[in-house]
Amino acid sequence: MRRVVVTGMGCISPVGNSVEETWNAVKEGKSGITTITRYDNTNFKVKYAAEVKDFDAEKYMDPKAARKMAMFSKFAVAAAKMALDDASLTDKADILENTGIYLGVGIGGLEVTEAAMKSYFASDLKRMPPLTIPELIPNEATGNISIMFGIHGGSHTIATACASGTDAIGDALDQVRCGRYDVMLAGGAESTQCGFANLGFTVLQALSSKWENEPQKACRPFDKQRDGFIMGEGATILVLEEYEHAKARGAKIYAEVAGYGASTDGYNLTAPNPDGITGSKCMTIAMKDAGVKPEEVQYYNAHGTSTHLNDAGETQMLHLAFGDAAKKLHISSTKSMTGHCLGNAGSLEAMLCIKAIEDSFVPPTINLDEPDVEGGCDLDYTPNKGIDMNVDVAMSANFGFGGHNGCLVFKKVR
Repeated sequence: MRRVVVTGMGCISPVGNSVEETWNAVKEGKSGITTITRYDNTNFKVKYAAEVKDFDAEKYMDPKAARKMAMFSKFAVAAAKMALDDASLTDKADILENTGIYLGVGIGGLEVTEAAMKSYFASDLKRMPPLTIPELIPNEATGNISIMFGIHGGSHTIATACASGTDAIGDALDQVRCGRYDVMLAGGAESTQCGFANLGFTVLQALSSKWENEPQKACRPFDKQRDGFIMGEGATILVLEEYEHAKARGAKIYAEVAGYGASTDGYNLTAPNPDGITGSKCMTIAMKDAGVKPEEVQYYNAHGTSTHLNDAGETQMLHLAFGDAAKKLHISSTKSMTGHCLGNAGSLEAMLCIKAIEDSFVPPTINLDEPDVEGGCDLDYTPNKGIDMNVDVAMSANFGFGGHNGCLVFKKVR
């Protein structure tokens, strides 16, 4: 089977507008959760979010093109440019002509939808901006990446809710393994920072709301005081490349994408299956695909949303998938700093796993002051301070509305 490695990475996140900015902030335990600035939060119960800060789309694309894109698409194009530059592929027309794109997007241009509907209902003539439909559809980001960089291989947009970014990387891995492509762009993008999303998740009782005066403390995965997730946003793109192809062109290799597993709960549209069996299945499949045993995995980047059902359920999944090795596993939820980036969550957390391998460092779960042991959160979640340690094998998993479960395994390349 063909080996697949990562040769380029790009990232826009709530804690940094590059891979290095994001990684350094996560290493230091810096929160990107602040009071909402993107819209008037006066009449909303939830008044904080993990917004991308100081993003200038014109650094990455023509201003005229940027004006025709929803925010999630701007983030995706920026991350793709960084990833291609990092992989030294920006000007390789012969390679890009035969490169594919798999991008995970959970929702798409929701702020575009909100603005268009306001315009529609406020006008007797039923007006809305002419580019409303092209901007809001989830595959807009994939299309804009293709247009910007001359990529003409197959492109797909994966919508499996919070597992979208993970599944996009997993599906792209299979495309390179089977020989259809030597190079794939894979990752996720999302931006739902608007009142419509705020209210939509609030009425589901999914969002944290009690930390208005200290928003940086709001995301508390596995902690007794957790009360919901925090909406994040951004984009992360990885360049996946066949190992011999990468070596032949002298590319820098970050890590191997060694395994992928997926499963579906078939249980509930919004809640995970509490027995953890179907969620643990995607982990077991991914480890088998990667050829690693549970005791060989040193770091696990948790879905860790800071909701009661997810954190307890995910811990149960780890016990089932890892057995006795779960007690020795180093775990962290970087969502404690980045918030939940929805369709970008899995790709962002995949990048952080790769950086953990490269930098020999396990990042912390911040705000974990009192683990909810009685509530089922009884493993080592790396509370509040990261650890310097060798990481040869790292794993991340994500679980989305609808019961979508995805897991990736990464290995150090020797």
